[in-house]
Amino acid sequence: MFENFQNEILFAARLLLGGAFVFAGLRNTQNRSLLIPMMAARGVPQAGTVLWLGIVLQIVAGALVVADLWTALAAASLVLFLIAATPMFHNFRDHQGPDRASRINGFVGNVAVAGGFLALVAQGV
Repeated sequence: MFENFQNEILFAARLLLGGAFVFAGLRNTQNRSLLIPMMAARGVPQAGTVLWLGIVLQIVAGALVVADLWTALAAASLVLFLIAATPMFHNFRDHQGPDRASRINGFVGNVAVAGGFLALVAQGV
């Protein structure tokens, strides 16, 4: 049924997945004063530099996914980013109550997004 729309569906998938990371990277530039101390508290050395590298990765790789340029490489790099960032920012084991539930939701959401990026990697191989 959807075979006739495969290109359009893949574009929508790339737009949603990559666009979310472009947005998140831009948002993180505004939240650096909150993120750097959080990362330092989690033991990240040179947290400011690491944050900027992560922001650049989010924006550039997200834009590459949207533009369908080096999609498999960009998607794979965002999977690696999620592997590093998800336990750092969605560390639900350290929290209780509603905050724990919120972090579990973020963790599960990032796992699902990683699955979407892996599908793009497989599609590009």
